[in-house]
Amino acid sequence: MVTNHMMNDIELARFLAEGAGRILMDLRSGGVLEGKALGAEGDARANAWLMAQIASYRGADGVLSEETKDTPARLDKERVWIIDPLDGTREYGEGRNDWAVHIGLAVSGKASLGAVALPALGILLDSIAPPALPPMADVPRLMVSRTRPAREAVAVAEMIGGELIAMGSAGAKAMAVVRGEAEIYLHSGGQFEWDNCAPVAVAAGAGLHVSRMDGSPLVYNNADTYLPDLLICRREWAARVLAAIPLIDA
Repeated sequence: MVTNHMMNDIELARFLAEGAGRILMDLRSGGVLEGKALGAEGDARANAWLMAQIASYRGADGVLSEETKDTPARLDKERVWIIDPLDGTREYGEGRNDWAVHIGLAVSGKASLGAVALPALGILLDSIAPPALPPMADVPRLMVSRTRPAREAVAVAEMIGGELIAMGSAGAKAMAVVRGEAEIYLHSGGQFEWDNCAPVAVAAGAGLHVSRMDGSPLVYNNADTYLPDLLICRREWAARVLAAIPLIDA
């Protein structure tokens, strides 16, 4: 058994994702809070625990969390933990299962490793030992937001004869591709680094294509944490999807 003090980075990422997931599931099963109040409390509790654990076990590293006020201190760090304690706060508060916990580690601006928990499904995925990709569906399936489907994703689906599948959080959608439930996740509606650092690391570890919508690399630990778009997809579809995007407004 590996103790907390001896954990390597991927073991720590898994420990953090599992621990935050348990906190969130315990809070929700308590039945005291619901809706937005439940989401807010879940965000706060999971974040407080995660920040304390990272400070304890990787105190020299930088941290960027959606739920903690950002400071410039991380910009001088080579290693930065980029976390979203509760991705899909709305889904969590509604009692759905399409929400996630993101624990990513960026090294020199690259999503080096990560773990993504889907606590309501009892699933934990990481970048070191992701599941083998199953055969692709005959008709490509594209993951889109259940409330704000990306315009580009809808257009690309029409161009390549794809099927749209709506789901909640960014992490849940990205992991649907990792798990073989879809072939493509194209997002253009705006995200932040914590929304996709861990999912991108896991997807890359699984052998999927990961990039910006124009094909350029995803770069992390920027002063401006806004990352407006990304593409996670099976490599067999990457070239066709990237070629279709510039044609949307042509």
